Order: sequence, then structure tokens, then C-alpha cells
Amino acid sequence: MKKQKLSLLALVLLTIWACTKDESVFESDSLDSKELQFSKKPLSIEEINSKISQTIKKTGDFDWSKQNEHFLWSAVTHGQNILTIGYGNKGQSFSETEDSALERKKEEIINTVLKFEDTPKAKLRLVEHEIITVIDVEVKNIETIIALRKNPYVRYLEPNGYNHYSNSIAKSSSGCDKNADTINSSHYTTVAPNNAQVSWHFNEHNIQQAWNYTTGSGVTIGLIDTGVSQSQSLLNSSGFNDGYSNGRFVQKYGTFIDSAWWWSSNYDGPHDKCGHGTAMASTMAAPRNDNGMPVGVAYNANLVAYRATEDVLLNDYHERKGVSAALTQLGNRNDVKIISMSIGYVWSIGNIKDAVKYAYSKGKLIFAAGGTSTSFTNGFGVIFPATMSETVAVTGVDDGPNYERCETCHSGSKIDFTIIMEGDNNTSKAPPVLGFYNGQRRYTGGSSVATATTAGIAALIWSRYPSWSRTQVLNRLKQSAEFYPNKNGSFGYGNIDALQAVQ
Repeated sequence: MKKQKLSLLALVLLTIWACTKDESVFESDSLDSKELQFSKKPLSIEEINSKISQTIKKTGDFDWSKQNEHFLWSAVTHGQNILTIGYGNKGQSFSETEDSALERKKEEIINTVLKFEDTPKAKLRLVEHEIITVIDVEVKNIETIIALRKNPYVRYLEPNGYNHYSNSIAKSSSGCDKNADTINSSHYTTVAPNNAQVSWHFNEHNIQQAWNYTTGSGVTIGLIDTGVSQSQSLLNSSGFNDGYSNGRFVQKYGTFIDSAWWWSSNYDGPHDKCGHGTAMASTMAAPRNDNGMPVGVAYNANLVAYRATEDVLLNDYHERKGVSAALTQLGNRNDVKIISMSIGYVWSIGNIKDAVKYAYSKGKLIFAAGGTSTSFTNGFGVIFPATMSETVAVTGVDDGPNYERCETCHSGSKIDFTIIMEGDNNTSKAPPVLGFYNGQRRYTGGSSVATATTAGIAALIWSRYPSWSRTQVLNRLKQSAEFYPNKNGSFGYGNIDALQAVQ
């Protein structure tokens, strides 16, 4: 009997050891001397930016995980000491259900931070994300980063507060513009009712002809951008559901936090203060009514707009967090089929990448801009998140006989589709859209409007074929594009024919 008890005890211990081996989290109690031989002085912002530029020039990309601990710590030090930690098993971008093993891994990571930062838990600045497996913590010591990098359940470490690189590169602007333009009458045609205006570039893609089959009814588009102006009534509830645009809704939310403190929860509201998001909303879904103003591609589609960023360049911690939150919230909406993002950055951002994967797992068709800039264009190719396989990358071209990207547009092998955005030989010609204020119009173009236009065409297809899957809609876009079944090395499947896409 004693022998049987010992055997049973051995079996129990073996089972506990096996479970512990599979389920337990990594512990790092000490660091050896070789791991502590880094300089105690952080690199300067100039040194960090120089290394980033050299890496991008050489490889076309930049990855924080390929940099040593001292470089990462230096960027964290210059970025409000914010360290973003993606945790979990390899490839585990999100979790929708309670997972005790995952929770233990997260707690062990937090305990590592507490130990090497030598701070009590009550004083640790910590922000947790919903759904995606990411936390943001305050880190001041290089030893903390060294220890975390040894943990197999840390998927990535990123200095999401480091926003100094964008100041060192030549870029056209933040994408913000609230000024009105005088619109040349040759840049639009008019349709009922009462001279509603159709942008010249719609007819380059047979969008007006596609309206004979579908106008986007029943489809909801999610827009992640700088929000929608409260001063443009045609994009708010008072004017959005009007004229030929009827039986639909517009909703506005805000996930951007306007604060110098990264741990703040001071949300800035849903309203655009930049102008970029308003222009994208106009391109996709502005109403067709008797105001004599520009009409959207899918003028009967619903619109759910998020103010997730301050401008188009995702260089700020709160913008990155705001975009990831908007993606997860839109991902959770069954009525949203399409997400359009005419925003981005020159390298991938972990918490946004995780959120894109979450939204994609929910069947969303996600469009992202390939990039718009000036001399910046020659230094960088397609920008993130358009570089992801889960997104559909769009850029702009001119209306000449040969494919040439628009003056400020990026191109490259990651591009999936193109939309005509300007006249040949860089002639002054861009799509007209609703202005920031009532009764105003403006010109805007680049890969941003190209992306919004494509999202609108996708809404027309999905409205025509409401039972289709994301794959079927995307395949129809491909089949209607000029280069299909081939794919051009710089312009993807090329220009889309909206009429062919909806037939």
C-alpha cells in the first residue's frame, strides 16, 4: 500500500511539473555582467534618428526588435519613458475571452518591471488595452528592458512615446487643411437633384454609371482618421440623410486623447480639428441632395467615423493608441463591413498591427493609404499599415496614358489598386470635396483620397451583393481592375472600373 501511495504521489508531481513546464511564465531574477555592459548614457535624438534613417535607406524598413537594448532604452528615455509591451504566445495578437494562463504571463511581465524599476505596484504607471494583448508601462532603467527581452512571452517591446523622427524627415504636411478653395467648374459634372456635383475623377472610374445599379445602401463604412467636422452639416445628422441619400445614418466617436500626459484619459471628442477626416468622409459618403455640393462615391452608405488621430502621421503615443482602439471597436460591430484608413507611418507599430489583425479576424475589408508626401516619397516606399497583408493598399496615379504615380504619392510592390488623382504631367487638378465649413468646398488628393474612393467602390459592390464575403468583394475589385489577372510591381492591379465591379 505504501508503494502504491508513493507511485501515486510521483504521478501527481510529474503532472504538476508537466503543466508548470507548459503553463508557467518566465522568471528573470538576475542579469549577468555581460548583459549590463551598456552605457548608462542614452543615445541622443540625433543619433537615434541617424540610425533609423540609415536602416530604412538600406533595408526599406525599420524594426525595433532588431535593435539592441541600449538603442531601445535610449528611444524610451526620449519618449516620456513609455514602453509598449506586446505579450502572449507567438502570434497571439489579441484575446477575447478570459485566459488564466495569459493573465499569469502578463502579471509576471508586470512583476519584472516592478522589480527592475524598484517601484511598488501602486505607483507604477500602467495602461492596458482592450482585447489586444498589449500593455504600456513607464520604464526608466535599461535593466528592465534587458530582463523583458529574455522573457519568451514578450512578443515585442516598442518605444511608442518616441515621436522625434518625423521632425527630421521632409514631409508635405500633417495632411490638415480647413481652408476653402475656388473650384473650377471643369472639374465636376452635375446631376440631379439641383446640380449635385460629381468629381471629375469619378468618371475616370465609371462611378456615376455604377450608380445605375447601386448607391451603397445597407452598407456601413468605418472611417478611422481625424474625425468629421461638426461645422459641416452635410456630414452630420442634420444633412447626411437628405435628398437622394435617404434611410441611412452617420455616427461619430472619439478615441484620441489630447494630453501631454500619456496615462491621461482625457478624450478629445469626435469632431475633426484638422480637416483631413472630413475630406475622406466626403469622398466616401457625402449626400446627394439639392445643395449643389460634391457627392460621395457611396452616397447611400452609412458612416461610422472615428477621431483617432490628430493628423495623418501616426507619430504620437495617443494617436497610436487611438487608432488601435478604433480598430477594435469597429471590429466588434457586426454592421461595419469596410474600414478605411488614410493614415500611417514609415514603419510598423505593434499595437496598431495587433488591432488590424483583430479587425481582420472579424471579416472586415480594410483599406489603407500607400502614402502621400513630397521629397519624402523618394526615401520611403509604401507606408504602414498599407504594408500589412491584412490591408488593401491604395495609391494615386495621374490621368495620362502611362501609369505614373501622382506627384506626392507612394508606390511599390505592396500596392493593390490605384485611383486617378491628378492631371498628367503634374497639372493642377485634384478631386473636389466638401469643405470643413458649411457651404464650402476644397481640393484634396493623394493616396488618401484614392483610398477613400476605393472604400466607396467596395461599398457599392457590397450593397449590390449583400450576401458576399470580404474575399468575394475583394476579388470583384481585382477582376474589374486594369492589370488583372496580373499585378504590376508598383501599381498592383491598377485602376478600378466601378461599373464593371458592380455588374
